[in-house]
Amino acid sequence: MAIIGLINGIKYQPLIKKELKTVNFNQFNINDVPSSCIVKDELNDIAVSKWVSPKRTRSYPYARVYDTIQKNKRVTVIPVVKDEGLDGDRDFIQWDTVCLMSLLEVSVIFAYYDCADKNTKYENKVTNLKFNNEWVKSKIKELSTYQSSALHWNLKEIRENLENVVNLQIDSYAQIATKTGVTFHSHSGLVKFQDVITNNVEAFMTSSRTKAQQAQSREVLTTHSGEKLETLTKSALTITNYLGGQYFFTVDEVGIQENVISLIESKHTRSNLLPSQGDIKDGLLKMILYSNLSHVSMENKDNLVAKPILKLTSPQIQKNISSDSQDSLLNWCQVHNLKSLAVRKILMSLFEEAHLNQFTVTIEASQ
Repeated sequence: MAIIGLINGIKYQPLIKKELKTVNFNQFNINDVPSSCIVKDELNDIAVSKWVSPKRTRSYPYARVYDTIQKNKRVTVIPVVKDEGLDGDRDFIQWDTVCLMSLLEVSVIFAYYDCADKNTKYENKVTNLKFNNEWVKSKIKELSTYQSSALHWNLKEIRENLENVVNLQIDSYAQIATKTGVTFHSHSGLVKFQDVITNNVEAFMTSSRTKAQQAQSREVLTTHSGEKLETLTKSALTITNYLGGQYFFTVDEVGIQENVISLIESKHTRSNLLPSQGDIKDGLLKMILYSNLSHVSMENKDNLVAKPILKLTSPQIQKNISSDSQDSLLNWCQVHNLKSLAVRKILMSLFEEAHLNQFTVTIEASQ
């Protein structure tokens, strides 16, 4: 089942605000700072997040970006290629990741790794990959005085600097291989990636979208253990925006009632009462998108109204509750003997964030 939606712009007010550490620009090192922080120079406070891989399904990058949404000037640092060696993974930056960041008004710094350690558990795998900090700092300094939109910055960086960063990364991996004795994936893959960028940005976009569509198709067929599917099963959701970007997502559950289509993002935990904050924030970034959808259609149904739902499930849930219901959240916490004031505060903020941004949070017992 394929769903198509359009986003003309993003309006969203985050409430689960992480207290971001402030780092002075002169002392800043991208490898040492938290996953999200504020970099302060003489002109601006810039919210910075970092990805540990260009692949968006690794290490909750959406949660890291969510933590910076609270600031007007925000940046995310993404490696152009992460190669762990022949015994590990290799991931490339994708055009649709850049489009999504542009849509969220997040400027992307294309970064590269310049050192690593040999992983002692594998013959051909590295660990502790570190970014070239001076390159990242030079880009943050440039962004500090940059006045155009994140979209303009991201397009400029793709056209003017992405090829150069890939070149730097190719050279660095060769040096890392010599230093560690690790064999990396085929050099031809990097060269091919570089050639695509060099010859035609449109080809880079098309190639990235094809891979994203293939990943989406695989995910639609996968049901994860613990997922509670009371409605229709997983569905492909393709979002188009006025920037020309296409985003290929998978909705965990879909429900249809008359002209209302429920888009349900599920987060599950087996061992705890609630999913982790990383999981919840990852889901909230989906809510930012789903709550701004218009012109939603599915198969032969047009002009559908999207109803975004973030579903949190656990076998430890004794009583279901929804942000749309009149049930007392305080009473729910008492039923579950939830004494942590910090967790209670997060739940209250989560329900309030849902009200403000017109989506629903449900907390339910899993199967």
